[in-house]
Amino acid sequence: MSESPLKTEPADNGEGAETSPARKGKPFGWSTFVIAVLVVVSAALVWRRDGIDGVWTILFHDISLFGEIMPRVLAGCLLGGLIAAVLPHDKVSKSLGPESGLKGLLIGTAFGAILPGGPFTAYPVASALLAVGADFGATIAMVVSWTLIGYGRAVAWEMPIMGADFTLWRIVISLPMPILAGALGRFVYVRVRHRFKL
Repeated sequence: MSESPLKTEPADNGEGAETSPARKGKPFGWSTFVIAVLVVVSAALVWRRDGIDGVWTILFHDISLFGEIMPRVLAGCLLGGLIAAVLPHDKVSKSLGPESGLKGLLIGTAFGAILPGGPFTAYPVASALLAVGADFGATIAMVVSWTLIGYGRAVAWEMPIMGADFTLWRIVISLPMPILAGALGRFVYVRVRHRFKL
């Protein structure tokens, strides 16, 4: 009896449940297979050129790099999980869902532009937004905006090296790109989903 309210709560937000794309966690999909094949081929080429010592040197270096990166990956995934748990599905779906129109694309663009951190932050946050009701269009706008406009990289790297004039003009020229990419992504996703009944 106590389980029924928990099961009926998502039904109240049916709009968000229908609009968020189905996400299947497959740790060993086709991309993992392709990467594994590339690793084996690369290892064979290094072994042929440098012998087994060359392979071991690269392997130990990569293990060290993995140890440095893993805490950031875990922190990013934890951040994404917490955001997915905290954000209200109905409000996210209303602001960033398929019915949000241009407003959703603008919000996604603005959020991506101010989002700090690297890919260990941006992609878990994008995944969390998809999980709580944001559609492909707004999420694409966020990721493209983070890539092209991100203020953190612009202030820390681009402005000191390239100068303020270049950075400002590059940002101004880049501003429409996330919105166009998000609109195109939303259009293509809806067409593909209806065509193949996904």
